[in-house]
Amino acid sequence: MNTSSKMSVTNLILIPTLITLAVTLLRLTGELLDWSSLFFNKAAGGGGALIGIAWLAPIFSFYFARQLLRANDCPGGTGRVFGFSLLALAVFVILFGIGFQMPTGSPWMYLMIILAAGAGLFIARQAWPALFSILFAYGLAARIPVVLVMLMAIMNDWGTHYDVPPPNFPAMAPFAKWMVIGLFPQLTVWMAFTVIIGLLFGGMAVALAKRHPALAKATP
Repeated sequence: MNTSSKMSVTNLILIPTLITLAVTLLRLTGELLDWSSLFFNKAAGGGGALIGIAWLAPIFSFYFARQLLRANDCPGGTGRVFGFSLLALAVFVILFGIGFQMPTGSPWMYLMIILAAGAGLFIARQAWPALFSILFAYGLAARIPVVLVMLMAIMNDWGTHYDVPPPNFPAMAPFAKWMVIGLFPQLTVWMAFTVIIGLLFGGMAVALAKRHPALAKATP
């Protein structure tokens, strides 16, 4: 990718990245101040909380896809986008599941998770390379701040979902704990989630544009 392409990706993800950062900081604030658990779940993993950046990936992916279509950067077809995206999701889920059948915390478990994310991302790239590049850049921009927030939360024992370990988590030093529940999953599992789910929603944007061509050319 040349310099001008990099600048285009940077410009495209800038506002979504700032919005994502704002949501991350809002969630952290809500958990620190004990706001409603419906919106700010402090339990390990924080699943189901209505305030969270995972919900933003599909929305921004649709937007990114639409911008590419307006620039006449189209994938091979709707079937290609959905086909490779679903294949990537299936491979990721299967390998991820195999990883969790291995002894908890073992090197083989982590290796399998890395393989799951890597294989999923490799296959997903075939769906729509241009959208893949945008989603990968956005994923890094979204997840690196979370990694840093988790580091501060763990070092200071804030009691948020950013630093609460899962049940039966073995005792370990704060930095090692951050590596295991912070750095590693954010840059593997959550990156794969962002890109693969994003491509599926990109496929929806393509399908909608084919059904209603005027929408692809409309000004945002």
